[in-house]
Amino acid sequence: MPTSVQSVDWLAVAAPLLVAVLALLLLVLDAFLPPPRRHLTGWLAALGLLGALGLLAPLVHDRRETFCVPGRGLVLPSCSYVVDDLTLVFQALVLAGAVVVVLLSLDTVRLGRIPQGEYWFLLLCSVSGALTLAASRDVLTLVVSLEVVSLPAFALVALRRFDGRGSEAALKLFLVSVVSTAVMLFGLSLVYGVTGQVYLDRIATALDQPGDRKAVLLIGVVLAIAGFGFKVAAVPFHFWAPDTYEGAPVPVAAYLSVVSKAAGFVGLALLLTRGFAPYADVWGPTLGVLAAATMTVGNLAALRQTQAVRLLAWSSIAQSGYMLVPLGAASVGHVDDVLPATVAYVLAYGVMNMGAFAVVTLVGRHRPANRLADYRALGRTEPLTAFALAFALACLAGLPPGLLGLFAKVVVFRAPVDHGVGWLAVVMAVNVVIGLYYYLAWAASLYSRSDPAASPPSYRISWSDGLAIGITLGAALWLSVAPGLVLRFG
Repeated sequence: MPTSVQSVDWLAVAAPLLVAVLALLLLVLDAFLPPPRRHLTGWLAALGLLGALGLLAPLVHDRRETFCVPGRGLVLPSCSYVVDDLTLVFQALVLAGAVVVVLLSLDTVRLGRIPQGEYWFLLLCSVSGALTLAASRDVLTLVVSLEVVSLPAFALVALRRFDGRGSEAALKLFLVSVVSTAVMLFGLSLVYGVTGQVYLDRIATALDQPGDRKAVLLIGVVLAIAGFGFKVAAVPFHFWAPDTYEGAPVPVAAYLSVVSKAAGFVGLALLLTRGFAPYADVWGPTLGVLAAATMTVGNLAALRQTQAVRLLAWSSIAQSGYMLVPLGAASVGHVDDVLPATVAYVLAYGVMNMGAFAVVTLVGRHRPANRLADYRALGRTEPLTAFALAFALACLAGLPPGLLGLFAKVVVFRAPVDHGVGWLAVVMAVNVVIGLYYYLAWAASLYSRSDPAASPPSYRISWSDGLAIGITLGAALWLSVAPGLVLRFG
């Protein structure tokens, strides 16, 4: 007799479950700790994230599925939560990125009059959503996980209640996210209304049926893509990003730029490659146009920036365009050929961009305006810090010695060339050249002569900041020497 009680693979869900439980514990613990000891909650958050990262190790060679419904006839069961290589790769990126964000946040929270319990609670809640999103294989879990990532982010941006810019940035992020969610849900509801399915594999089976395509399905696919376009800051859905990054605490901007963006891309990739694969001839050209517009607008706008966080915000938009290039080269029957290139670039981008934000966080703590002029001659007084930033910028530009960024761009560039989308490869090549200017100009300023009338920049580096910078620099150097660890996914 069939039972309605389903067994749960606790090891498969252990990482997001640990992070979610830890978020609640830190919020409660903060209420009972005396003020001088509340900084301990930050270190507990870092240790908990490292513990969750360790829980992924037993799953590396063991595919896990849970929350499954039986198949029909010869069809295999469909599962809501699947742990495979794609899941583990993104979960590892999310957890590693979150650890660096926590290290960068320790001094920011302590010195910036930010309530510590609420900060760590919101950050870990968002991380738990990103971990679940990477394993989601049905539309409901995908959407709910995406909102768990987004909703705490609004409050994180506005948590400095005395800062009007933070409140304005949070309001922009909230309004854009609400609109994007509504658009995405409307599109997915159209798909569900026609197919009657919520599991991604069953949606793909329903869309692959022979016969005339329904216009409502085409509209649903395009609207779902538009909704995710807001999440990943793709043009023309990008306008919230620069102001939000600038108004948020810099570690929160780093989180939005790396961890939250990675979550948006994994959600988009899962939806397209697992659910909408039979419609690749529809969404492939659409994403190709979005990729070209995104990288072009992002790079051109970055040329005019004089503030470090805004420059990284526009750079992040341009990098989103590069990540979309392989998906824009997809065609029916060849979806699985282009997905690894996007995965590889997202991983490389996470390391490169987090390294740049680590140094920008340090400088911004001493120079709140955080203008590019504040970095002039930094290499003369803080050589290791300047080298870390210069190496991260070289990686983002795709120039030696930043071989990680160079090889990642080659992998992405190869996707449109191999699949006959030459115009997209040409647009990417032009944009890579444009990006060289502002990355190299910033890097060169680190070693230029300082103004004799101005005091040379020198910053007290706490050991948490130093550890964050060291981790990101070490990872970028290691992956530049052994890029195959990342590029094997491409």
